[in-house]
Amino acid sequence: MIRVERVHGHAVGLLYAIPRKAKTMELKDKTVIITGASSGIGAAAALLFAQEGANVVLGARRQAELETLTGQINQSNGNAVFLAGDVTHESYAADLVKLAEMRFGGLDGAFNNAGMVGDMSPVAIMESSNWETVLATNLTSAFYAAKAQIPALLRRGAGSVVFTSSFVGHDNGGMPGMGAYAAAKSGLNGLVQSLAADHAPEGLRVNAILPGGTMTAMAGDDPDTHAFIAGLHPVKRMAQPEEIAQAAMFLLSDRAGFITGAQMSVDGGMAVRLM
Repeated sequence: MIRVERVHGHAVGLLYAIPRKAKTMELKDKTVIITGASSGIGAAAALLFAQEGANVVLGARRQAELETLTGQINQSNGNAVFLAGDVTHESYAADLVKLAEMRFGGLDGAFNNAGMVGDMSPVAIMESSNWETVLATNLTSAFYAAKAQIPALLRRGAGSVVFTSSFVGHDNGGMPGMGAYAAAKSGLNGLVQSLAADHAPEGLRVNAILPGGTMTAMAGDDPDTHAFIAGLHPVKRMAQPEEIAQAAMFLLSDRAGFITGAQMSVDGGMAVRLM
């Protein structure tokens, strides 16, 4: 900041330092459920949200990984609990909400991130079991999550829910061999918009993030595959899980208070390339 003062009859510009405000934790004292939290984007979100002041309730199938991650967060002065289970079971969604309310007194947000690609094959030769599993994991689980979480969020008077969707199945995002995945994620995008319309007047926001290729276990460990996927993106690289987690945190935070029903592309420009 510059202030002009008179010194011996002359105007002099004097520089004053502007006091810096202490960093505000984006999710301070909010309780957030995270599914698919045992690795990848979900684990990155758990660490980030806890660092930003959230109480995190972690869900995934792999108990050992959840236990390790929960211990890491708590040893760093965060607040985390976990419950292992399968997101395709309606009772599991309800149990995660019960755990949040029991341990932290309520629920303020959720990052429903669990998902799977499934077997990649044309629909004409796809096993029916693959179709059913992919839709159950990516779409039906979202229905169960919303059904369990929304009443708890409304008991707090407001809240935010974020789902992990995909550019696949969105607008021009068709990919060979991904019919089941595309159908599930397209359905998820529609569900998000309907939930947002249903609950906006009640102070509940519902949004989706659409990640591009991300360096997680789901991407495998073949460098040639990584190079191919990176080349599909205008930015010519894949995302790190932490970059996707940052987008989810923004939508969960009060900074996104006027955003609901959105499908936020976090895809390194894939949406531009596919237009």
